[in-house]
Amino acid sequence: MRPIRVRIDSAALRHNLDAARRRAPRSSICAVVKANAYGHGLTRAVRALAAAEGLALIELEAALELRRSGERRPILLLQGFFSPEELEPIATHALTTVVHHPEQLAMLERARPAKRIAVVAKLNTGMNRLGFPAEDLHGVLERLRNCPSASVVALMTHFADADGKRGVRWQLERFEAASAGVDLPKSLANSAALLRYPEAHKDWVRPGIMLYGCSPFPDESAAALGLRPAMTLASELIAVRSLNAGDGVGYGGTFAASGPMRIGVVACGYADGYPRHAPTGTPIIVCGRRTRTLGRVAMDMLFADLTGILEAAVGSPVTLWGEGLSADEVAASAGTVSYELLCAISQRVPVSEAP
Repeated sequence: MRPIRVRIDSAALRHNLDAARRRAPRSSICAVVKANAYGHGLTRAVRALAAAEGLALIELEAALELRRSGERRPILLLQGFFSPEELEPIATHALTTVVHHPEQLAMLERARPAKRIAVVAKLNTGMNRLGFPAEDLHGVLERLRNCPSASVVALMTHFADADGKRGVRWQLERFEAASAGVDLPKSLANSAALLRYPEAHKDWVRPGIMLYGCSPFPDESAAALGLRPAMTLASELIAVRSLNAGDGVGYGGTFAASGPMRIGVVACGYADGYPRHAPTGTPIIVCGRRTRTLGRVAMDMLFADLTGILEAAVGSPVTLWGEGLSADEVAASAGTVSYELLCAISQRVPVSEAP
């Protein structure tokens, strides 16, 4: 069996949830577990995040599977429903759905499900992705209140730059102006807003990436935020080679040795979920010591610089990201974000769980 593996640390998930609780002590937490809990395994993550008051995801079938497994907490469908046929199972299984578009509103008005459906009305306050125009809120709420199939339970919006220079104030002001006088619970804060903007916490917060131990900010590490990585991608060296000056490494020979050196071949590649575009110099850990990748990432292998790691040999342990090396740092080197790395782990990589 190839030595590559993923370890999920459930204690880290619980720790990160506690960190969210400390930052927003007066808000209820709706843990975002979309995309198979950011690649960590939906059932596993939901079990570890048992102290969250609610769950949020995209996929209806995943929500139904949680209900069939006995999950009784509120489950929010962040993109709502996509066809009238989905409304009956949403109602039957007591799911909560976001409504963000007139077409969804019209489907609800035509539907006659067995039970009323809990609805969260979403406003577009500047992200310009999903949501009703802020000026339409009162009309939307009036239609929902007159809709026999719906029960409005909350309002929400999503911040476009909570992790950037513009912040949230401009959107928060739009939301507050639009919702003035509306007596409904409110949900605004994603991970970035939860961590930096207490004024945006409101009734429900929606942490996502922070629960998995990564930072939403390019300028602040997860460790500095008190977060622990929940996923470690690890493997081993399957070959060690000596190079002479001028020898190339891998496809295209994009790295050439400037002098004699040792390199290690790691059993991990883009078919396992490692980013193919990660360049020479991307951090990696071999034998507990930090070093760099070399050359192009192949489908099943990549290369590590063993300069100064004299003990490195076939079978030596390698950490691609996780404990000791944040996925944020690997992602930044590869020109992407940790969200993508976590979600990209392929099915062929075995997963184990640390309690």
